[in-house]
Amino acid sequence: MEERTMDTKENRLGILPVGQLIRQFAVPSIIAMLVGALYNIVDQIFIGQSIGELGNAATNVAFPLTTSCVAIALLFGIGGASSFNLALGRKQEEDAVYYMGNAAVLLFSLGTVLCIIAQLFLIPMLRFFGSPDSVLPYAITYTRITSLGFPFLIYSNGGAHLVRADGTPKYSMICNLTGALINTVLDPLFIFGFGMGMAGAALATIIGQIVAAGMIFKYMLRCRTVTLESRHLMIRAKYAVHIMSLGMSSFFNQIAMMIVQIVLNNSLTYYGSRSVYGESVPLACAGIISKVAMLYFSIVIGLAQGLQPIAGYNYGAEKYDRVKQVYFQTVRYALTISTAAFFLFQLFPREIISVFGDGSEEYFLFAVRYFRIFMFMTFLNGIQPVTATFFTAIGKPVKGIFMSLTRQILFLLPLIVIFPIFMGIDGIMYAGPIADLAAGMAAIGMIGYEMRQITRLQSAEA
Repeated sequence: MEERTMDTKENRLGILPVGQLIRQFAVPSIIAMLVGALYNIVDQIFIGQSIGELGNAATNVAFPLTTSCVAIALLFGIGGASSFNLALGRKQEEDAVYYMGNAAVLLFSLGTVLCIIAQLFLIPMLRFFGSPDSVLPYAITYTRITSLGFPFLIYSNGGAHLVRADGTPKYSMICNLTGALINTVLDPLFIFGFGMGMAGAALATIIGQIVAAGMIFKYMLRCRTVTLESRHLMIRAKYAVHIMSLGMSSFFNQIAMMIVQIVLNNSLTYYGSRSVYGESVPLACAGIISKVAMLYFSIVIGLAQGLQPIAGYNYGAEKYDRVKQVYFQTVRYALTISTAAFFLFQLFPREIISVFGDGSEEYFLFAVRYFRIFMFMTFLNGIQPVTATFFTAIGKPVKGIFMSLTRQILFLLPLIVIFPIFMGIDGIMYAGPIADLAAGMAAIGMIGYEMRQITRLQSAEA
C-alpha cells in the first residue's frame, strides 16, 4: 500500500500540468504564509488601537526575535522538505523518511533553545534591537510572553513545509489558519475585554501557536506517503547537515532581514531623535510598514515555496523541461502580484496606516513618505525570492544562499548605514528602492545563467 501511494505522489508531481501543480501547492502555501504574517498584523492593529504609538513601536522592537523564529523554521522546514522531495524523486524512500523525522525534531529543539535564550537575556536584547526607554516596558511585557511560544511557532511553521512536501498542502494551510483565527478571536477579548493590554496580545498569540503545533504533530503520527518511526527521530549528522544545506538559503534570508531590522531600528531611533519627528514616530511607522510589506512578501514567498516540491522532484527525476516551466510560470505570477502591490502602496498609504490607529500629523506625514519611497521598487520584488527558492529546490544551496543575501546584506544594509550620514532620516527611505533594484538585477543575471545550464543538461539527455 505504501509503495503504491509513493508512486501516485511521484506521478502527480512529474506528470500533471505545471500550472495546475503550482496552484495546488502555492495557494495553501500562500495562505499559510499570510496566516503567519497575520499573527503580527492582528496584534499590531489591536495594540495600535488600544495602546497607540508606543505599543506599535514595542512590537517593532520585538520583531527581530520573531524573524529569528521564522529563520529557524525555514532552515529545517524548507531544508527538510527539499531534501524529502529530492530523495523521493531519486527513489531513495528510506532517506526521505529520515529527512522528515530529523527535520521535525530539530524544529522543536531549536525553538526551545531560542526560548531559553530570550528569557535569560531579554532586556539587553531589546535594547540591542533599538528600544528607547519610553518603549522598553511595553516591549518587555510583550516579548516575555511571546517567547514562551517560540518552540510551537517554529514547529508549526516549519512543520507546515514538511506536511506540504508530503503531498498534503491543504492540511498545512488549515493548521496555520486555525492558529491565526484563534489569535484573532482572543486578541480583542484579552486586550479589551479583560484589559490585559500588551500581555493579552502576547497570550492570544501563543495560544494560537500551540494549537497549530498540536495539529502538525498529529499529522506527523500518520503521514501520507511515509511512515515515521522512532528511529527516524534520532538525529543523524548526514541528514541534519543535508537538511541545513538546502534550508540555508531561506535561513540566511531571514537572518539578513533580522540584522537589517536591528540596524534599521537603531538608525530610525538615532536619526529620528535628530529630526522633527522624534525617536518613537519613525520607529512606530517603519514597524507598521514592515508588517504591511510582510503581507505582500508572504504571497510572493508562498508562491516560491509552492514551486519547491515541484521543481525539486522534477529536477531529481531529470525532467528539465518541467523544471524550467515551473520557474517561469511562478515568476509571472509573482510579478503580477508585485505590480498590484506597488499601485496599492503608492495610491493608498495613509489609508493603510490609519488601520493601525491614530497619530499626530507628523506621524502620518512620515509614514506616507516612508511608505511611498521605501517601497517604490515593489513591482520588481517578486523575482529575487522565487529565484533563491528555486536554487534551493534543485539542490544548489550556495547559489540560493547568495541570492538570499543580495537584497538585505549586500545592498540594503550598507545603504541604510551610509545614506543617512549625508541625508539624515530621508537616507533610510531611499536605501530601500535602490537595494530592491540591485537585487532584482542580480537575480535576473543568475537565473539566466542557470537556465542555460539546464538547457545543456536537456541536450545531453537527448
